Amino acid sequence: MQYGLCHLSLVPVRLEPHDTSELVTQLLYGDCFKIIDERKKWFKIRIAFDLYEGWIDKKQAKVISENNYQEFSTQQLHSADLVDVITLPSRQALSICLGSNIAVAGFLDHQFDGQTITNASNDRNKIAETALMYLNAPYLWGGKSPFGIDCSGFTQMVYKINQHQLYRDASQQAKQGETLSFIEESQPGDLAFFDNQEGHIIHVGIILGDNYIIHAHGHVRIDRLDHTGIFNTDARQYSHQLRVIKNLLGD
Repeated sequence: MQYGLCHLSLVPVRLEPHDTSELVTQLLYGDCFKIIDERKKWFKIRIAFDLYEGWIDKKQAKVISENNYQEFSTQQLHSADLVDVITLPSRQALSICLGSNIAVAGFLDHQFDGQTITNASNDRNKIAETALMYLNAPYLWGGKSPFGIDCSGFTQMVYKINQHQLYRDASQQAKQGETLSFIEESQPGDLAFFDNQEGHIIHVGIILGDNYIIHAHGHVRIDRLDHTGIFNTDARQYSHQLRVIKNLLGD
């Protein structure tokens, strides 16, 4: 078994081993993974944080030892600003985005002088504050950064930055946490899930309180939430049908 580390700002993870294949997720600086298959110029990987699988270009991976993998897959020190800079040994700059794992910087002989988030937070206000940092980020299928993010990538990153683990896809996240019976039981930081006509979970957002929700739909935006679903304040109509609300923060 081989192991790897993302030493670049943002790396695409694709469904199939070619450059035109669908983007399914992204690696941020400091993400670790197992290499579970190999093609000519591609690694198939399983990401340590959420066990998600896909293909990356070999040139965008740094192979590391199993001991390094075990260390960095559990040691998390997240960058706290939307965009920050790593200084390389050559004194060149490498830009990184919110939620990158700075814990690997020393191992890579990189220097980071920015702000970090170190402590786990069950503070629902902190969850909401983090979510608001992504406001107006454009929607991107498979995206996980302020420059492009999808609905479940958004919820996963907000929770990850606050040291909570979510799976990658909305349908997976909907199986985590405690189900709430009524919307009135929800608190800021809870997750609301939405389904299609076939009953499949297709969307997720973070409840802000006062019947508002923040979610990635066209861009990360704030809309009204009620028993029916999300009421899009621009289109003046419902955009998503509410299926279930989950409390993953344990209070």
